[in-house]
Amino acid sequence: MIALRADEIARLTGGRLVGDGGVVVTGPVVVDSRLVEPGGLFVAFAGEHVDGHDFVGKATEAGASVVLAGRDVDAPAVVVVDDVQLALGQLAREVLARVRSRGELKVVAVTGSVGKTTTKDLIGQVVSPEGETVVPRGSFNNEIGLPLTVLQVTETTRYLVLEMGADHEGNIMYLTSIAPPDVAVVLAVGTAHLGEFGGVEAIARAKSELVTGAAEGGVAVLNADDHRVVAMASLAAGDVVTFGTVSGAQVAADDVRIDRAGRVSFVLHARGASAPVSLRLVGEHHLSNALACAAVGLQLGLDVATVAERLSAATALSPHRMHVVDRPDGVTVIDDSYNANPDSMRAALKALAVVAGRERRSVAVLGEMLELGEESRERHDEVGRLAVRLNINLTIVVGPGAWAIFDGAQMEGSWGDEVVQVDDLEAAEKLLADYLREGDVVLVKASNGTGLWRLADSLVAAGAAA
Repeated sequence: MIALRADEIARLTGGRLVGDGGVVVTGPVVVDSRLVEPGGLFVAFAGEHVDGHDFVGKATEAGASVVLAGRDVDAPAVVVVDDVQLALGQLAREVLARVRSRGELKVVAVTGSVGKTTTKDLIGQVVSPEGETVVPRGSFNNEIGLPLTVLQVTETTRYLVLEMGADHEGNIMYLTSIAPPDVAVVLAVGTAHLGEFGGVEAIARAKSELVTGAAEGGVAVLNADDHRVVAMASLAAGDVVTFGTVSGAQVAADDVRIDRAGRVSFVLHARGASAPVSLRLVGEHHLSNALACAAVGLQLGLDVATVAERLSAATALSPHRMHVVDRPDGVTVIDDSYNANPDSMRAALKALAVVAGRERRSVAVLGEMLELGEESRERHDEVGRLAVRLNINLTIVVGPGAWAIFDGAQMEGSWGDEVVQVDDLEAAEKLLADYLREGDVVLVKASNGTGLWRLADSLVAAGAAA
Protein backbone atom coordinates (compact mmCIF):
# COMPACT_ATOMS: atom_id res chain seq x y z
CA MET A 1 0.00 0.00 0.00
CA ILE A 2 1.06 3.60 -0.41
CA ALA A 3 2.43 5.09 2.81
CA LEU A 4 -0.28 6.65 4.98
CA ARG A 5 -0.18 8.16 8.46
CA ALA A 6 -2.62 6.92 11.08
CA ASP A 7 -4.35 10.31 11.18
CA GLU A 8 -4.78 10.19 7.39
CA ILE A 9 -6.40 6.76 7.65
CA ALA A 10 -8.77 8.14 10.30
CA ARG A 11 -9.69 11.05 8.06
CA LEU A 12 -10.21 8.89 4.95
CA THR A 13 -12.41 6.37 6.80
CA GLY A 14 -14.26 8.84 9.05
CA GLY A 15 -12.86 7.03 12.06
CA ARG A 16 -11.78 8.12 15.53
CA LEU A 17 -8.03 8.09 16.13
CA VAL A 18 -6.73 6.71 19.41
CA GLY A 19 -3.01 6.97 20.00
CA ASP A 20 -0.17 8.26 17.84
CA GLY A 21 -1.49 9.84 14.65
CA GLY A 22 1.98 10.22 13.21
CA VAL A 23 2.61 6.49 12.90
CA VAL A 24 3.00 5.56 9.21
CA VAL A 25 1.67 2.43 7.52
CA THR A 26 4.32 1.15 5.12
CA GLY A 27 3.42 -2.56 4.98
CA PRO A 28 0.51 -4.62 3.69
CA VAL A 29 -3.10 -4.45 4.86
CA VAL A 30 -4.27 -7.78 6.31
CA VAL A 31 -7.20 -9.27 8.23
CA ASP A 32 -5.26 -12.29 9.52
CA SER A 33 -2.82 -11.57 12.36
CA ARG A 34 -0.61 -14.41 11.11
CA LEU A 35 0.05 -12.44 7.91
CA VAL A 36 1.08 -9.18 9.57
CA GLU A 37 4.37 -7.67 8.44
CA PRO A 38 6.28 -4.83 10.10
CA GLY A 39 4.69 -1.50 9.31
CA GLY A 40 1.42 -3.05 8.19
CA LEU A 41 -2.23 -2.23 8.87
CA PHE A 42 -4.22 -4.87 10.74
CA VAL A 43 -7.98 -4.80 10.13
CA ALA A 44 -9.91 -6.36 13.01
CA PHE A 45 -13.13 -7.97 11.81
CA ALA A 46 -15.67 -9.44 14.23
CA GLY A 47 -16.50 -12.56 12.24
CA GLU A 48 -19.08 -15.26 12.80
CA HIS A 49 -16.55 -17.65 14.31
CA VAL A 50 -13.45 -15.55 15.03
CA ASP A 51 -13.19 -11.99 16.35
CA GLY A 52 -10.14 -10.20 15.00
CA HIS A 53 -10.16 -7.82 17.95
CA ASP A 54 -8.95 -10.73 20.09
CA PHE A 55 -5.78 -10.92 17.97
CA VAL A 56 -4.74 -7.27 18.07
CA GLY A 57 -2.00 -8.09 20.57
CA LYS A 58 -0.47 -10.67 18.25
CA ALA A 59 -0.76 -8.27 15.34
CA THR A 60 1.11 -5.48 17.11
CA GLU A 61 3.73 -7.93 18.33
CA ALA A 62 4.28 -8.92 14.71
CA GLY A 63 4.85 -5.30 13.78
CA ALA A 64 1.47 -3.82 12.81
CA SER A 65 1.83 -0.06 13.07
CA VAL A 66 -1.90 0.77 12.92
CA VAL A 67 -5.09 -1.15 13.73
CA LEU A 68 -8.46 -0.50 12.09
CA ALA A 69 -11.10 -1.71 14.53
CA GLY A 70 -14.75 -1.59 15.47
CA ARG A 71 -14.05 -0.84 19.15
CA ASP A 72 -11.27 0.42 21.39
CA VAL A 73 -8.34 -1.98 21.60
CA ASP A 74 -4.88 -1.83 23.15
CA ALA A 75 -2.48 -0.75 20.41
CA PRO A 76 -0.15 2.22 19.82
CA ALA A 77 -2.34 3.60 17.01
CA VAL A 78 -5.97 2.61 16.49
CA VAL A 79 -8.60 3.95 14.10
CA VAL A 80 -12.03 3.10 15.52
CA VAL A 81 -14.95 3.02 13.06
CA ASP A 82 -18.63 2.12 13.21
CA ASP A 83 -18.44 -0.44 10.39
CA VAL A 84 -15.07 -2.05 9.69
CA GLN A 85 -16.10 -3.49 6.32
CA LEU A 86 -17.38 -0.17 4.99
CA ALA A 87 -14.31 1.61 6.35
CA LEU A 88 -12.01 -0.86 4.58
CA GLY A 89 -13.88 -0.23 1.34
CA GLN A 90 -13.70 3.53 1.80
CA LEU A 91 -9.95 3.36 2.45
CA ALA A 92 -9.44 1.29 -0.71
CA ARG A 93 -11.59 3.71 -2.71
CA GLU A 94 -9.57 6.73 -1.58
CA VAL A 95 -6.18 5.07 -2.04
CA LEU A 96 -7.03 3.93 -5.57
CA ALA A 97 -8.34 7.37 -6.52
CA ARG A 98 -5.12 8.93 -5.23
CA VAL A 99 -2.89 6.53 -7.19
CA ARG A 100 -4.97 6.94 -10.34
CA SER A 101 -4.61 10.71 -10.18
CA ARG A 102 -0.82 10.42 -10.11
CA GLY A 103 -0.08 7.95 -12.89
CA GLU A 104 -1.23 5.66 -15.67
CA LEU A 105 -2.82 2.89 -13.61
CA LYS A 106 -5.44 0.88 -15.49
CA VAL A 107 -8.07 -1.16 -13.67
CA VAL A 108 -9.40 -4.38 -15.22
CA ALA A 109 -12.34 -6.16 -13.59
CA VAL A 110 -13.77 -9.58 -14.44
CA THR A 111 -17.12 -11.09 -13.54
CA GLY A 112 -19.22 -14.03 -14.70
CA SER A 113 -20.84 -17.17 -13.36
CA VAL A 114 -17.84 -19.26 -14.38
CA GLY A 115 -14.21 -18.62 -15.27
CA LYS A 116 -13.53 -15.45 -13.27
CA THR A 117 -10.50 -16.69 -11.37
CA THR A 118 -8.85 -18.40 -14.33
CA THR A 119 -9.41 -15.38 -16.55
CA LYS A 120 -7.98 -12.88 -14.09
CA ASP A 121 -4.96 -15.18 -13.66
CA LEU A 122 -4.51 -15.28 -17.45
CA ILE A 123 -4.84 -11.51 -17.74
CA GLY A 124 -2.25 -11.03 -15.02
CA GLN A 125 0.24 -13.26 -16.83
CA VAL A 126 -0.37 -11.55 -20.19
CA VAL A 127 -0.02 -7.94 -19.00
CA SER A 128 2.52 -8.22 -16.17
CA PRO A 129 5.57 -8.13 -18.47
CA GLU A 130 4.48 -4.58 -19.37
CA GLY A 131 4.75 -3.24 -15.84
CA GLU A 132 3.94 -3.70 -12.16
CA THR A 133 0.68 -5.65 -11.89
CA VAL A 134 -1.51 -6.42 -8.90
CA VAL A 135 -3.66 -9.55 -9.16
CA PRO A 136 -5.71 -11.03 -6.27
CA ARG A 137 -4.79 -14.30 -4.62
CA GLY A 138 -7.31 -17.05 -5.31
CA SER A 139 -10.85 -15.66 -5.35
CA PHE A 140 -10.51 -12.41 -3.42
CA ASN A 141 -13.66 -11.11 -5.10
CA ASN A 142 -16.03 -9.92 -2.38
CA GLU A 143 -16.55 -6.91 -0.10
CA ILE A 144 -13.47 -7.81 1.94
CA GLY A 145 -11.17 -9.50 -0.56
CA LEU A 146 -11.48 -6.84 -3.26
CA PRO A 147 -10.51 -3.88 -1.03
CA LEU A 148 -7.57 -5.87 0.32
CA THR A 149 -6.40 -6.39 -3.27
CA VAL A 150 -6.92 -2.74 -4.18
CA LEU A 151 -4.82 -1.68 -1.20
CA GLN A 152 -1.82 -3.53 -2.65
CA VAL A 153 -1.35 -0.83 -5.29
CA THR A 154 1.61 1.53 -5.15
CA GLU A 155 2.55 4.69 -7.02
CA THR A 156 4.29 2.51 -9.64
CA THR A 157 1.47 -0.02 -10.24
CA ARG A 158 0.50 -0.06 -13.89
CA TYR A 159 -2.29 -2.66 -13.90
CA LEU A 160 -4.78 -3.66 -11.23
CA VAL A 161 -6.65 -6.83 -12.22
CA LEU A 162 -9.72 -7.55 -10.11
CA GLU A 163 -12.27 -10.33 -9.85
CA MET A 164 -15.79 -9.27 -8.84
CA GLY A 165 -18.24 -11.85 -7.52
CA ALA A 166 -21.84 -11.59 -6.40
CA ASP A 167 -24.46 -13.61 -4.62
CA HIS A 168 -27.04 -10.80 -4.58
CA GLU A 169 -27.95 -7.91 -6.81
CA GLY A 170 -26.07 -4.80 -5.76
CA ASN A 171 -22.85 -6.61 -4.76
CA ILE A 172 -20.96 -5.70 -7.93
CA MET A 173 -22.37 -2.18 -7.89
CA TYR A 174 -20.73 -1.72 -4.49
CA LEU A 175 -17.43 -3.19 -5.68
CA THR A 176 -17.33 -0.91 -8.72
CA SER A 177 -17.93 2.05 -6.45
CA ILE A 178 -14.57 1.17 -4.86
CA ALA A 179 -12.75 0.36 -8.11
CA PRO A 180 -14.51 1.54 -11.29
CA PRO A 181 -12.89 -0.48 -14.08
CA ASP A 182 -11.29 0.94 -17.19
CA VAL A 183 -11.89 -2.46 -18.78
CA ALA A 184 -15.00 -4.37 -17.60
CA VAL A 185 -15.12 -8.04 -18.64
CA VAL A 186 -18.30 -10.13 -18.44
CA LEU A 187 -17.73 -13.82 -19.18
CA ALA A 188 -21.03 -15.64 -18.81
CA VAL A 189 -24.42 -15.67 -17.14
CA GLY A 190 -24.94 -19.10 -15.62
CA THR A 191 -26.63 -20.70 -12.65
CA ALA A 192 -24.11 -20.15 -9.85
CA HIS A 193 -25.90 -18.92 -6.68
CA LEU A 194 -29.22 -19.59 -8.37
CA GLY A 195 -30.90 -20.13 -5.01
CA GLU A 196 -29.74 -16.74 -3.76
CA PHE A 197 -30.78 -14.81 -6.87
CA GLY A 198 -34.01 -16.64 -7.61
CA GLY A 199 -33.55 -16.78 -11.38
CA VAL A 200 -31.13 -16.44 -14.29
CA GLU A 201 -32.44 -13.00 -15.28
CA ALA A 202 -31.57 -11.68 -11.82
CA ILE A 203 -28.08 -13.12 -12.24
CA ALA A 204 -27.78 -11.29 -15.57
CA ARG A 205 -28.82 -8.02 -13.94
CA ALA A 206 -26.20 -8.53 -11.24
CA LYS A 207 -23.42 -9.19 -13.74
CA SER A 208 -24.46 -6.16 -15.80
CA GLU A 209 -23.60 -3.94 -12.82
CA LEU A 210 -19.97 -4.28 -13.90
CA VAL A 211 -20.81 -2.64 -17.25
CA THR A 212 -22.80 0.20 -15.72
CA GLY A 213 -20.17 0.69 -13.02
CA ALA A 214 -17.25 1.16 -15.42
CA ALA A 215 -15.09 4.27 -15.15
CA GLU A 216 -15.73 7.23 -17.42
CA GLY A 217 -14.45 6.24 -20.84
CA GLY A 218 -14.27 2.61 -19.76
CA VAL A 219 -14.59 -0.26 -22.23
CA ALA A 220 -16.97 -3.22 -21.85
CA VAL A 221 -15.54 -6.58 -23.00
CA LEU A 222 -18.49 -8.92 -23.58
CA ASN A 223 -18.92 -12.59 -24.51
CA ALA A 224 -20.66 -12.73 -27.88
CA ASP A 225 -21.40 -16.45 -27.37
CA ASP A 226 -23.73 -15.67 -24.44
CA HIS A 227 -26.85 -13.81 -25.54
CA ARG A 228 -27.49 -12.42 -22.06
CA VAL A 229 -23.96 -11.02 -21.88
CA VAL A 230 -23.79 -9.48 -25.34
CA ALA A 231 -27.15 -7.79 -24.65
CA MET A 232 -25.35 -5.75 -21.98
CA ALA A 233 -23.82 -3.70 -24.79
CA SER A 234 -26.89 -1.47 -24.62
CA LEU A 235 -25.95 -0.54 -21.05
CA ALA A 236 -22.39 0.51 -21.82
CA ALA A 237 -21.62 4.21 -21.74
CA GLY A 238 -18.35 3.70 -23.62
CA ASP A 239 -16.94 1.39 -26.26
CA VAL A 240 -17.82 -2.31 -26.46
CA VAL A 241 -15.49 -5.12 -27.56
CA THR A 242 -16.92 -8.60 -28.15
CA PHE A 243 -15.16 -11.94 -28.02
CA GLY A 244 -16.31 -15.43 -28.92
CA THR A 245 -16.69 -18.02 -31.63
CA VAL A 246 -19.84 -16.67 -33.29
CA SER A 247 -19.72 -14.70 -36.51
CA GLY A 248 -19.11 -11.02 -35.88
CA ALA A 249 -17.11 -11.35 -32.65
CA GLN A 250 -14.29 -8.81 -32.73
CA VAL A 251 -11.84 -11.09 -30.91
CA ALA A 252 -12.43 -14.55 -32.34
CA ALA A 253 -11.05 -18.06 -32.70
CA ASP A 254 -11.14 -20.68 -35.42
CA ASP A 255 -9.40 -23.96 -36.17
CA VAL A 256 -10.14 -24.98 -32.57
CA ARG A 257 -8.60 -28.29 -31.57
CA ILE A 258 -8.31 -30.33 -28.37
CA ASP A 259 -5.35 -32.62 -27.79
CA ARG A 260 -5.36 -35.90 -25.85
CA ALA A 261 -4.42 -34.06 -22.66
CA GLY A 262 -7.56 -31.91 -22.96
CA ARG A 263 -5.69 -28.74 -23.92
CA VAL A 264 -7.10 -26.33 -26.50
CA SER A 265 -5.30 -24.83 -29.44
CA PHE A 266 -6.76 -22.30 -31.86
CA VAL A 267 -5.99 -19.41 -34.17
CA LEU A 268 -6.65 -16.02 -32.61
CA HIS A 269 -8.12 -13.36 -34.92
CA ALA A 270 -8.47 -9.67 -34.04
CA ARG A 271 -7.89 -6.28 -35.63
CA GLY A 272 -6.99 -7.82 -38.98
CA ALA A 273 -4.22 -9.99 -37.56
CA SER A 274 -3.96 -13.67 -36.63
CA ALA A 275 -1.69 -15.83 -34.46
CA PRO A 276 -1.74 -19.42 -33.15
CA VAL A 277 -2.42 -20.15 -29.48
CA SER A 278 -1.80 -23.43 -27.65
CA LEU A 279 -3.11 -23.30 -24.10
CA ARG A 280 -1.50 -25.22 -21.25
CA LEU A 281 -4.78 -25.25 -19.34
CA VAL A 282 -6.95 -28.37 -19.40
CA GLY A 283 -10.53 -28.07 -20.62
CA GLU A 284 -12.26 -26.82 -23.76
CA HIS A 285 -14.09 -24.20 -21.70
CA HIS A 286 -10.83 -22.27 -21.30
CA LEU A 287 -11.17 -21.14 -24.92
CA SER A 288 -13.68 -18.50 -23.85
CA ASN A 289 -11.48 -17.40 -20.93
CA ALA A 290 -8.50 -17.08 -23.26
CA LEU A 291 -10.45 -14.98 -25.77
CA ALA A 292 -11.60 -12.67 -22.99
CA CYS A 293 -8.01 -12.30 -21.86
CA ALA A 294 -6.90 -11.60 -25.41
CA ALA A 295 -9.50 -8.86 -25.74
CA VAL A 296 -8.19 -7.22 -22.57
CA GLY A 297 -4.57 -7.44 -23.68
CA LEU A 298 -5.38 -5.86 -27.02
CA GLN A 299 -7.36 -3.11 -25.33
CA LEU A 300 -4.34 -2.34 -23.13
CA GLY A 301 -2.08 -1.90 -26.14
CA LEU A 302 -0.58 -5.31 -26.86
CA ASP A 303 -0.53 -6.75 -30.37
CA VAL A 304 -2.09 -10.05 -31.43
CA ALA A 305 1.23 -11.91 -31.71
CA THR A 306 2.33 -10.89 -28.21
CA VAL A 307 -1.00 -11.82 -26.68
CA ALA A 308 -0.94 -15.22 -28.40
CA GLU A 309 2.61 -15.93 -27.26
CA ARG A 310 1.87 -15.05 -23.62
CA LEU A 311 -1.41 -16.96 -23.58
CA SER A 312 0.44 -20.03 -24.80
CA ALA A 313 2.94 -19.69 -21.95
CA ALA A 314 0.35 -19.07 -19.21
CA THR A 315 -0.28 -21.70 -16.54
CA ALA A 316 -2.93 -22.44 -13.91
CA LEU A 317 -2.08 -20.39 -10.82
CA SER A 318 -4.97 -20.70 -8.36
CA PRO A 319 -5.32 -23.98 -6.42
CA HIS A 320 -8.10 -26.54 -6.92
CA ARG A 321 -9.11 -25.21 -10.34
CA MET A 322 -8.61 -27.78 -13.10
CA HIS A 323 -5.23 -28.54 -11.56
CA VAL A 324 -3.91 -31.67 -13.25
CA VAL A 325 -1.39 -33.88 -11.46
CA ASP A 326 0.16 -36.99 -13.02
CA ARG A 327 1.06 -39.17 -10.06
CA PRO A 328 4.17 -41.37 -10.12
CA ASP A 329 1.92 -44.45 -9.89
CA GLY A 330 0.31 -43.58 -13.26
CA VAL A 331 -2.95 -42.11 -11.93
CA THR A 332 -3.93 -38.65 -13.20
CA VAL A 333 -5.81 -36.41 -10.76
CA ILE A 334 -7.92 -33.51 -12.09
CA ASP A 335 -8.51 -31.32 -9.05
CA ASP A 336 -11.37 -28.91 -9.76
CA SER A 337 -12.68 -28.98 -6.22
CA TYR A 338 -12.59 -25.27 -5.37
CA ASN A 339 -16.18 -24.71 -6.40
CA ALA A 340 -18.98 -26.05 -8.56
CA ASN A 341 -22.15 -25.00 -10.34
CA PRO A 342 -24.03 -26.72 -13.18
CA ASP A 343 -22.01 -24.96 -15.89
CA SER A 344 -18.59 -25.69 -14.42
CA MET A 345 -19.62 -29.24 -13.53
CA ARG A 346 -20.51 -29.94 -17.17
CA ALA A 347 -17.22 -28.45 -18.35
CA ALA A 348 -15.19 -30.52 -15.88
CA LEU A 349 -16.93 -33.78 -16.81
CA LYS A 350 -16.33 -33.15 -20.50
CA ALA A 351 -12.66 -32.46 -19.77
CA LEU A 352 -12.44 -35.75 -17.83
CA ALA A 353 -13.90 -37.66 -20.77
CA VAL A 354 -11.42 -36.06 -23.19
CA VAL A 355 -8.36 -36.67 -21.01
CA ALA A 356 -9.31 -40.29 -20.34
CA GLY A 357 -10.29 -41.02 -23.94
CA ARG A 358 -11.07 -44.64 -24.73
CA GLU A 359 -7.85 -46.12 -23.43
CA ARG A 360 -8.00 -45.01 -19.77
CA ARG A 361 -10.63 -45.49 -17.08
CA SER A 362 -12.44 -42.30 -16.03
CA VAL A 363 -13.54 -41.69 -12.43
CA ALA A 364 -15.67 -38.73 -11.31
CA VAL A 365 -15.89 -37.99 -7.59
CA LEU A 366 -18.73 -35.49 -7.30
CA GLY A 367 -20.15 -33.63 -4.32
CA GLU A 368 -22.97 -31.19 -3.82
CA MET A 369 -23.35 -27.97 -5.77
CA LEU A 370 -24.48 -25.49 -3.12
CA GLU A 371 -26.79 -22.46 -3.35
CA LEU A 372 -29.04 -23.78 -6.14
CA GLY A 373 -32.27 -23.32 -4.20
CA GLU A 374 -35.41 -25.00 -5.50
CA GLU A 375 -33.62 -26.18 -8.64
CA SER A 376 -31.00 -28.14 -6.73
CA ARG A 377 -32.46 -31.60 -7.29
CA GLU A 378 -33.05 -31.03 -11.01
CA ARG A 379 -29.57 -29.63 -11.59
CA HIS A 380 -27.88 -32.49 -9.74
CA ASP A 381 -30.00 -34.99 -11.66
CA GLU A 382 -28.73 -33.45 -14.93
CA VAL A 383 -25.13 -33.96 -13.83
CA GLY A 384 -25.74 -37.66 -13.23
CA ARG A 385 -27.32 -38.07 -16.65
CA LEU A 386 -24.40 -36.30 -18.30
CA ALA A 387 -21.89 -38.59 -16.58
CA VAL A 388 -23.65 -41.58 -18.15
CA ARG A 389 -23.81 -39.97 -21.59
CA LEU A 390 -20.08 -39.26 -21.41
CA ASN A 391 -19.40 -42.91 -20.52
CA ILE A 392 -17.65 -42.12 -17.27
CA ASN A 393 -16.52 -45.51 -15.96
CA LEU A 394 -17.18 -44.79 -12.29
CA THR A 395 -19.07 -41.93 -10.68
CA ILE A 396 -18.77 -41.64 -6.91
CA VAL A 397 -21.44 -39.41 -5.39
CA VAL A 398 -20.35 -38.01 -2.02
CA GLY A 399 -22.82 -36.85 0.62
CA PRO A 400 -26.63 -36.82 0.79
CA GLY A 401 -26.84 -33.32 -0.74
CA ALA A 402 -25.56 -34.72 -4.04
CA TRP A 403 -27.59 -37.94 -4.18
CA ALA A 404 -29.76 -36.66 -7.04
CA ILE A 405 -26.65 -37.17 -9.19
CA PHE A 406 -26.96 -40.89 -8.42
CA ASP A 407 -30.67 -40.82 -9.25
CA GLY A 408 -30.06 -39.06 -12.55
CA ALA A 409 -27.39 -41.54 -13.57
CA GLN A 410 -29.67 -44.47 -12.86
CA MET A 411 -32.56 -42.92 -14.76
CA GLU A 412 -30.27 -42.25 -17.75
CA GLY A 413 -29.38 -45.91 -17.96
CA SER A 414 -26.53 -46.65 -15.58
CA TRP A 415 -26.62 -49.91 -13.69
CA GLY A 416 -24.29 -52.20 -11.82
CA ASP A 417 -21.21 -50.56 -10.29
CA GLU A 418 -20.88 -47.55 -12.63
CA VAL A 419 -22.27 -45.12 -10.05
CA VAL A 420 -22.13 -45.44 -6.28
CA GLN A 421 -23.15 -43.36 -3.30
CA VAL A 422 -21.01 -42.79 -0.23
CA ASP A 423 -21.80 -40.78 2.89
CA ASP A 424 -18.55 -38.86 3.37
CA LEU A 425 -14.99 -38.14 2.28
CA GLU A 426 -13.54 -41.01 4.26
CA ALA A 427 -15.76 -43.55 2.51
CA ALA A 428 -14.88 -42.08 -0.89
CA GLU A 429 -11.17 -42.20 -0.10
CA LYS A 430 -11.38 -45.84 0.95
CA LEU A 431 -13.29 -46.76 -2.20
CA LEU A 432 -10.74 -45.00 -4.39
CA ALA A 433 -7.82 -46.68 -2.62
CA ASP A 434 -9.26 -50.06 -3.57
CA TYR A 435 -10.34 -49.07 -7.09
CA LEU A 436 -7.66 -46.86 -8.66
CA ARG A 437 -4.94 -48.39 -10.78
CA GLU A 438 -2.27 -47.24 -13.18
CA GLY A 439 -3.66 -45.22 -16.08
CA ASP A 440 -6.87 -44.07 -14.38
CA VAL A 441 -8.00 -40.43 -14.58
CA VAL A 442 -9.94 -39.15 -11.56
CA LEU A 443 -11.85 -35.85 -11.33
CA VAL A 444 -12.75 -34.31 -7.97
CA LYS A 445 -15.48 -31.66 -8.21
CA ALA A 446 -17.89 -30.02 -5.72
CA SER A 447 -18.68 -26.71 -4.10
CA ASN A 448 -15.96 -25.52 -1.77
CA GLY A 449 -18.24 -25.68 1.26
CA THR A 450 -18.51 -29.46 1.00
CA GLY A 451 -14.84 -29.87 1.86
CA LEU A 452 -14.24 -32.25 -1.04
CA TRP A 453 -11.01 -30.37 -1.76
CA ARG A 454 -9.51 -32.28 1.18
CA LEU A 455 -10.01 -35.49 -0.78
CA ALA A 456 -8.28 -33.94 -3.78
CA ASP A 457 -5.32 -32.97 -1.61
CA SER A 458 -5.23 -36.50 -0.22
CA LEU A 459 -5.27 -38.04 -3.68
CA VAL A 460 -2.37 -35.87 -4.81
CA ALA A 461 -0.41 -36.61 -1.63
CA ALA A 462 -1.06 -40.34 -1.95
CA GLY A 463 0.52 -40.29 -5.36
CA ALA A 464 3.56 -38.42 -4.09
CA ALA A 465 4.04 -41.06 -1.41
CA ALA A 466 3.59 -43.97 -3.78
